[in-house]
Amino acid sequence: MDPLILGSQALRAGVLTEHHLRSRYRMVYRNVYLAKGVAMTAELKARAGWLFAGPDAVLAGVSAAAMHGTKWLGADSPAVVVRPDRHCPKGLTSYSYALAPQDICMRRGIPVTTAARTAFDLMRLLPPGRAVPIVDALMNATDLKVIDIEPLVAANRGIRGVRQAESTLALVDGGAESPQESRLRLALVAGGLPIPETQIRFYDEYGEAFLRVDIGWRQWKVAVEYDGVQHWNDSRQRAWDIERIAILEAMGWVVIRVSATMLGEPEKLVARVRAKLRARGCPV
Repeated sequence: MDPLILGSQALRAGVLTEHHLRSRYRMVYRNVYLAKGVAMTAELKARAGWLFAGPDAVLAGVSAAAMHGTKWLGADSPAVVVRPDRHCPKGLTSYSYALAPQDICMRRGIPVTTAARTAFDLMRLLPPGRAVPIVDALMNATDLKVIDIEPLVAANRGIRGVRQAESTLALVDGGAESPQESRLRLALVAGGLPIPETQIRFYDEYGEAFLRVDIGWRQWKVAVEYDGVQHWNDSRQRAWDIERIAILEAMGWVVIRVSATMLGEPEKLVARVRAKLRARGCPV
């Protein structure tokens, strides 16, 4: 059973009494309720926003990203819709910009912007530091490629934020496997370092990939790895990390490990990586 309901519809159909509605559900938007005990997710927030906005609305931005299966989206962000009437309650963001028919697809019976249009809107309407991790995750969750987004940039010259979208597009990479990896890559590029490659794979004599690194530069054999909580709390992961780094070093690579604290000090981080790159002959 869907945990989201329209209160008036449920009462009219006799599915619930007013007492049951109040005791078993909590209001998300006016007339839109979520069953108590069900944790709010980005997708549920998006669907609730669409139910409130009405059938002429199209989910966009982070809400469309959630409907496309994008991970790491919190439920605290407002649902985002495109509809003729921009008036909206707290917790809902509404736009009235035009959408072409080819910019819209259906997900779970709800009209949403396509993955490409979603990425384009995120990049033009959000600051790059916020947009890039979401677009990276959207690309990771779908088969979206940069080449799919480029025509939208070209076709929408002159609209709000298109120049920002164009510059941000050069920064996205679906190879990032977490928001932290996206932010790490952004910090390195913002610091003036060459754009790194993501998810560099190494193959054995049989053509099978036996290890990979998060971020790096093949030419100079410098790798940068973000150490998340699982790298410290999971003993098996920890053991493999030690073995993996030993293998990389034996192949001539240098590995720079980055913690959350280091990510919060981008100048120190960039200086450390720059020094390693210079030592390998990179002109930075």
